[in-house]
Amino acid sequence: MLGEPLPNEKQVPQDFEKDEDLTFVFDIAVAPEFKAELTAKDKIDYYTIKVDDKLINDQVAMYQSQAGEFVKADVFSGNDTITGDMRELDENGNTKEGGITTEGAMVMPAYIKDEDQRKLFDGAKPGDIITFNPKKAYPDNDAEVAALLKAQKDDIKDLAADFSYQITEIRHFQPAEVDQKLFDRVFGEGTVKDEQEFRQKIADNIAPQLQQNSDYKFMLDVRAYLEEKVGKLEFPEALLKRVMMQNNKDKGADYVEKNFEGSIKELAWHLIKEQIVAANQIKVEEADLKAVAKEAIRAQFAQYGMSNVPDDVLENYANEQLKKRENVDNFVDRAVDMKMTEVLKNVVKLNEKSVTLEEFNKLMSEK
Repeated sequence: MLGEPLPNEKQVPQDFEKDEDLTFVFDIAVAPEFKAELTAKDKIDYYTIKVDDKLINDQVAMYQSQAGEFVKADVFSGNDTITGDMRELDENGNTKEGGITTEGAMVMPAYIKDEDQRKLFDGAKPGDIITFNPKKAYPDNDAEVAALLKAQKDDIKDLAADFSYQITEIRHFQPAEVDQKLFDRVFGEGTVKDEQEFRQKIADNIAPQLQQNSDYKFMLDVRAYLEEKVGKLEFPEALLKRVMMQNNKDKGADYVEKNFEGSIKELAWHLIKEQIVAANQIKVEEADLKAVAKEAIRAQFAQYGMSNVPDDVLENYANEQLKKRENVDNFVDRAVDMKMTEVLKNVVKLNEKSVTLEEFNKLMSEK
């Protein structure tokens, strides 16, 4: 049965006072009958992403950037940050009496939209005075101009004047050196002792992340393969639209019409997936939920460059997440998908292919 039974239009009022049988008429949506199965005769692509030097180099550069710092520079270059004092000029190029004056205005020329205005800072040094136009530098972005001049947007909406900008300081971002200090920062003190070990540790950490991408692509391909193998499933669409309308009264009929086709597609996959899960006796235990929760939290920490979070910290966070019902449902779905992925990789025949991350991303973008 799909959804909930709905009252039928043939339902007539019942008299509860009389000692008679009561008759109730309902419409029930029943799932279509079909058979979904996978065996060793089914062949599905599996893409293994290579951990190449480019990936490792990019990760090293990211760690260097996270541990880097700004240092004073004598000449502007690249992504440097410039600080200086700005004064509004009149039509003759002189400081305008009563005009806008801003001390400590910060500019990152790399983010200036207008090329001519950006080039004005090439080779600039502390003490130099540059004449540039904020409105031309950031066209159609009054918020950026207001932030630069430390003013309100309404105060600069009609501004067209040039400004003198006397540079007081140039700060250059210096990535951290690839040394023991960086090794200790990333992986903990004494864990890694030289650059070769550092790169190997990075490779070891990248591999599981890439496998998750490979597994995700594999399950997308499994879904497409099964949907084609099962064929189009016939549903009682009129009744299911009533069910969907019942569950989305606040969103109206337009919402149902726009989303019905996608909802049916997801329903079909849900039914197919149920058969595959049952046929392969896939079950989710409490330990599986804990593992999924910890992995999700580990990934969140990794986004902030924290790759060596202690297991007891992950355990505490996971326990808190699992106390919330909405999180548990999500973790159950993820745990089922993970177990289903591992099982099916050993059921079907894998057509294994080795690709670079760029090649893999191109495959994903073609989906």
